[in-house]
Amino acid sequence: MSESPNVTVEIADEIGRVTMNRPENHNAMTPEMAGEIALGLGDLATDDEVRCIVLTGSGGTFNTGADLAGLEGDERDEAVIDSVADPLHESVRTMTTAPKPVVTGINGVVAGGGLGLALASDVAIMSEDARIQYAYPSIGLSGDGGITWLLPRLLGLRRAQAFALRNEGFDAHEAVEVGLVTEAVPTDAFDDRLAEAATELAAGPTKALGTIKRLLFDGADRSLDDHLAQERDELTGLTATDDYAIGIDTFFDDEEPDFSGR
Repeated sequence: MSESPNVTVEIADEIGRVTMNRPENHNAMTPEMAGEIALGLGDLATDDEVRCIVLTGSGGTFNTGADLAGLEGDERDEAVIDSVADPLHESVRTMTTAPKPVVTGINGVVAGGGLGLALASDVAIMSEDARIQYAYPSIGLSGDGGITWLLPRLLGLRRAQAFALRNEGFDAHEAVEVGLVTEAVPTDAFDDRLAEAATELAAGPTKALGTIKRLLFDGADRSLDDHLAQERDELTGLTATDDYAIGIDTFFDDEEPDFSGR
């Protein structure tokens, strides 16, 4: 386990958990905090003993983007904004490319750059009292953290345009309905459901799950023929894994597989 004043990283039962811990500032990111998030996620993504990653917040807030305190409101802020955006983008890249499932626990308000962190996961669990807001137009900015790439893929272009240009927000049930998050959970059951979802994914065939997420993310950028070839190569490559052997053995014995993640 590693811990800083702003970010805690823990590993237990093959699940790596990154908790953003600056609740007095709504988990808004300083450059240091953004870097710590990126470092924690990167370490878990490359740890072969970790089979699922969880990212969540503390204090009833997920993440509200960059900490705006101290900004000048002119071009002098470029370097400060870059110093948050660069590690934020590294985190989003890690979440979308990690060779294992990533779950976000959206436990409260998410806005701005925090939206990229919330949406870059494979499974997004949202508390019923949480809310998602685009937020950037409120301060005359456009968007980062991958959200202008993710939103059209999750919402479709027209709905993404309305959400961003009108600076609309969604509560948890609306976010599920439009396809922005996976499920909405009562607040008093949120922690248990987040742990349950992570445990389910950590028990799966990790290499196969990592391959599935890569194919899903990459497919839109390939022709059908190229993607079919990639599917074939990935599928046949997985026949060399321990989990494939376990899956075949238990399938014919009508048993639940106990995957090893290898």
